[in-house]
Amino acid sequence: MVSDLINMRSFGNLWYWILLALVWSSAGQRVLGAPWDMVLRARKTEDDATVADVAQLIRIHVDRRLRIMQESGLVVAGLAAFVLTSLLLLAFVYDIEFAQAVVLLVFPLMLVSALSLRTARIMCDRDLDRLALVKAAQRLRLQVQLIGMVSIFVTALWGMYQNMSANVLG
Repeated sequence: MVSDLINMRSFGNLWYWILLALVWSSAGQRVLGAPWDMVLRARKTEDDATVADVAQLIRIHVDRRLRIMQESGLVVAGLAAFVLTSLLLLAFVYDIEFAQAVVLLVFPLMLVSALSLRTARIMCDRDLDRLALVKAAQRLRLQVQLIGMVSIFVTALWGMYQNMSANVLG
């Protein structure tokens, strides 16, 4: 009975799909550290104070992210490459379904992280004004949502393939 609750067949497990939905719904809720509802309010309002608050919050998180990457970016990149390579080998060379599920969850999040870092670098280099910062955050959220949709679609296709293969073979 316990083995039925905790099985390593990830794509056949409801908890994996709930986790996937939660990860992607929360990925778009904060764009460069700013809550999305604040970004929307800043886009729709004429109030300069709201736009200034959101822009300041974005600048704080952008500066923090860039400082972290300057101090330990090489170590983080090396560790991320090692973990992703290990997971890819376990997933697709050794055909471990749990590793496949983790790769399909982690790899797109790494793309989102790299995209956020690139956007932060552009924001810092160009020294954007307040409204341009808000527009860049909106553009980044759209890109994150597109990556999320593609990720969920690919994961669903791969999961259906794995489940059908397990039913045919098992």
